[in-house]
Amino acid sequence: MQDKAIIVAALYQFVRLNDYRELREPLLRFLLDNGIKGTLLLALEGINGTVSGSRTAIDNLRGWFARDGRFNVLEYKEACHDEQPFFRTKVKLKKEIVTLGVAGVDPNQQVGTYVEPQDWNALIGDPDVLLIDTRNDYEVAIGSFNGAINPKTQTFREFPAWVKANADPKRHKKVAMFCTGGIRCEKASSYMLHQGFSEVFHLKGGILNYLEKIPEQQSTWQGDCFVFDQRVSVRHNLEPGDYSQCHACRHPLSAADRASPDYEEGISCPHCWDSLSDKTRESARERQRQVELARLHNRPCPIGQPQ
Repeated sequence: MQDKAIIVAALYQFVRLNDYRELREPLLRFLLDNGIKGTLLLALEGINGTVSGSRTAIDNLRGWFARDGRFNVLEYKEACHDEQPFFRTKVKLKKEIVTLGVAGVDPNQQVGTYVEPQDWNALIGDPDVLLIDTRNDYEVAIGSFNGAINPKTQTFREFPAWVKANADPKRHKKVAMFCTGGIRCEKASSYMLHQGFSEVFHLKGGILNYLEKIPEQQSTWQGDCFVFDQRVSVRHNLEPGDYSQCHACRHPLSAADRASPDYEEGISCPHCWDSLSDKTRESARERQRQVELARLHNRPCPIGQPQ
């Protein structure tokens, strides 16, 4: 990867950060000083986020984590992009780095069994394994593993209710879960162990790790993987996909979606055109106007771009 290329780094780690509030300002200053854009979340339970910058800048950030000493098992994935996918630099303080909303669930204390990508196909090929996609419905819609259950959640907060209604520790002896980069299924595994499930597995590094390491001809993945930046989706070997994203409802859009008469760039799409309020629609129109002005003057978009 050349230094002029943009490196997109997705990272997280569950680690006890008693001083996470005090970490915010020095970390933000470091990102700004190195020209790194994107968002990092800090909480008592750890760190999570996706950032982008030059090769040198991202290497400097990894050095910052190494010098701290606590981020020694950081789950970390890179991709190369030909333009900056983020417009702002943020470090946010949160109650959870991925919001499940259930007290007492702590992957720092209890977590399922990590499964490396090269061992994943054999695990999910076991007919006794309950395979669950822990992502949200709009993510699952563009790609998933063969045979995976889609809980059809709109947010991760809905996952515990789905488990209580559809999974049984006495009946489902083996449970395997996956998500984009590993963070949601790691926390979900902690939750399920908390609920009495005995054998709980999750894909280490998530779908992105699998797509990077497993050759396409050996893969059981079908479709694209949704990502939370302006690439919108990636495929095997983390090559960019063909999806864009609706800025009103955030749903990924295929070429067929964009050809629909219900699609209006930045304003609505076939998934939301008949459900948007007048206020939301007007806000989307103003946002799109600002986006077009920013493009015209070759400057970062000031508002509304998904991160």
